[in-house]
Amino acid sequence: MIHFENITKVFDAKSKETKALDDVSLHVKKGTIFGVIGYSGAGKSTLVRMANLLEKPTTGKVYFKGTDLTTLSMSKLQEARRNMGMIFQSFNLLKTGTVYENIANPLKLTGVPKKEIQARVAKYLEIVGLQDKANAYPAKLSGGQKQRVAIARALAHEPEVLLCDEATSALDPDTTDAILSLLDRINQELGITILLITHEMNVVQNICHEVAVMDNGRIIEQGKVIDVFAQPKTKTAKRFVQSLFNDSVPEQLVNSLEGSGQIVTLSFVGESSGKPALAMVTKQFDVYPSILSGNIAQLKDQPFGRLVVHLQGNATETQKAISYLIELGVIVEGYKKGGKQHVS
Repeated sequence: MIHFENITKVFDAKSKETKALDDVSLHVKKGTIFGVIGYSGAGKSTLVRMANLLEKPTTGKVYFKGTDLTTLSMSKLQEARRNMGMIFQSFNLLKTGTVYENIANPLKLTGVPKKEIQARVAKYLEIVGLQDKANAYPAKLSGGQKQRVAIARALAHEPEVLLCDEATSALDPDTTDAILSLLDRINQELGITILLITHEMNVVQNICHEVAVMDNGRIIEQGKVIDVFAQPKTKTAKRFVQSLFNDSVPEQLVNSLEGSGQIVTLSFVGESSGKPALAMVTKQFDVYPSILSGNIAQLKDQPFGRLVVHLQGNATETQKAISYLIELGVIVEGYKKGGKQHVS
């Protein structure tokens, strides 16, 4: 659906060049919710503005449905942009217009007939749950309601893609969850592909199928959300996952257990999360597991859990237990003070 090919973006400011994007390649499949996550300055907002060429790449190509947008005339580009709705953190609503006018006015500018405008406004206000707010002004709306109006406005053009630039960053946690649920429903019921930019891992956790991690203008890791959660490869990705799963153990406790077995981190993904793995270990081997810390979360498609466990027993029995856990589909890593070490 959307394909970025070797995108580089350089900004010139006061005779100094800043490389916002550095050789970025990314493919967003039709019908997916694709998250791009990174800290401030990573380049993610610049990337999402490349999708509809609000920002033009210094080098590289941007494809939409197989067409290179960088080669299109302005009229053809405007036509393509109507297929890509966009919502922002700041809502961008017209303060002097009602909810109805905020949705209808952009349609008028593109020549949509009056009756069609009325039908679309009614349809998408119902989808976002604001049927009773058509005559209200933005000043009378909550932050979540304003974002719902912005979503309805984007949907009214009936796009195939929705571009979301930090769409929940200005909202409280409960409202964020409600907006994410709405976006998920839009994706499932309307079949709209969503490219979502965020700095919040819980946003990725809740609705994304795939994720790319950005740092310093580059994509440093990407894949299915469950894979990135289970085995993050880069320091940045590990920090994001750690923000949801704080599995650190007090150093004093770790020191007290040294020499009496092994401390490991266990990640349970999908089917393995439903198995009583530790109970099975105690029956099969002369090993006694003690849970030191743990958490479980529901990702979009499946549960994911992480435990730090002390396996008390001799080296032979402990290694047998670890091998058995791996056979059950559990991802096992050796716990180290200051980091984790993979156990093979």
